Amino acid sequence: MTDDRFFVFLSHGLESGPKGTKVQAMKAVAEEFPGVIAEAIDHTSTKDPETRLQQMRDAMAAAGATPERTILAGSSMGGWVCAQTSANTPVRGCFLLAPALALAKYPQSSPTIQAKHVQIIHGWNDDVVPVMPVLELARQQQLQALILPDGHRLENSVDRVVREFRHFMKSCLSEQNPY
Repeated sequence: MTDDRFFVFLSHGLESGPKGTKVQAMKAVAEEFPGVIAEAIDHTSTKDPETRLQQMRDAMAAAGATPERTILAGSSMGGWVCAQTSANTPVRGCFLLAPALALAKYPQSSPTIQAKHVQIIHGWNDDVVPVMPVLELARQQQLQALILPDGHRLENSVDRVVREFRHFMKSCLSEQNPY
């Protein structure tokens, strides 16, 4: 018997948590799709990027998630966790909100994202993660990027983020043969 389930792992930002607005909204969207199991990882025990990266790996392993049936979604530091995870493990999808990329204080701050489907959403007025280095990384890797008139938390764009994530999920799940 084959496992037809898809897994969505959601990774929150540095100052947020698994019950945050965006993470819960995306989790609800993921759960609309039959056969999808969504998990919001709780990273609140640490602020260390490498530890959070290991928490993501552990969650994927514990669920028995295979890369070709895994979608990652993360915000800020959680976006870095998802991007770095996909650099090491080519997952099906990687959905990044204001990802903490191209920052000097992060290890491997410009990972080569290897997910089959990638979308970045960032705010023009982000005062935490500058938009231009993230756009440059997206240009270099030819990744889809949507820049909105919002700040780092994208709090004025939650409805748009939800719509984009639903479309992203449909794109990721529409393929019968992932690879």
